[in-house]
Amino acid sequence: MERHGHHNQPLLDWDAASAMDLTDHERELLRDTAFESVEFGFAQQREMPVSAVDYPATLQVEKASFVTLRHDGELLGCIGTLRPRRPLVCDVVHNAYHAAFSDPRFAPLGAEQLTDLDLHISILSLLEHLDVQSEGDLLAQLRPGIDGLLIEDGARAATFLPAMWPRLPDPRTFLRALKEKAQLPPNYWSETIRTYRYTAFEI
Repeated sequence: MERHGHHNQPLLDWDAASAMDLTDHERELLRDTAFESVEFGFAQQREMPVSAVDYPATLQVEKASFVTLRHDGELLGCIGTLRPRRPLVCDVVHNAYHAAFSDPRFAPLGAEQLTDLDLHISILSLLEHLDVQSEGDLLAQLRPGIDGLLIEDGARAATFLPAMWPRLPDPRTFLRALKEKAQLPPNYWSETIRTYRYTAFEI
């Protein structure tokens, strides 16, 4: 694939909302590269090497992302990062490969699933720590339809992307399902629980 938009310096001041400023070409390039990652992984049984400097500066910025794969509406894998650790394009390549072949909840993708594969990218804002003293506090600060939520307590942690809201539109149900995902009781609360919200730009 032809690479476009070589830049010497990544944009270091990209704020939480500026994923929405990606051009149509940059969004398409990111999706195409994610598909390439899956196809390369299937053929080579390893992660596709990628150099961030071959991509536009907006895709070189360190951002957290998730890649979700479906086929005929069935979830096949969803893997991501919650905190920025690598350039966005590299993060998407990494997560696309692992969503396809390393999500422990699902079997690796088969050849028949590569056709008409539905690939979805979520680009995350920085995590915002919520200073809450109770579940009621948390529910009052949570913005249905907008916020992704991360809960952590000791070794237990789980997150729901904002895309989960249509399935769990009630905040209390949303939170209880997230606790279940973290293997915590539905009524669980403690002084040590940490909660973070974030937004996601969907491609």
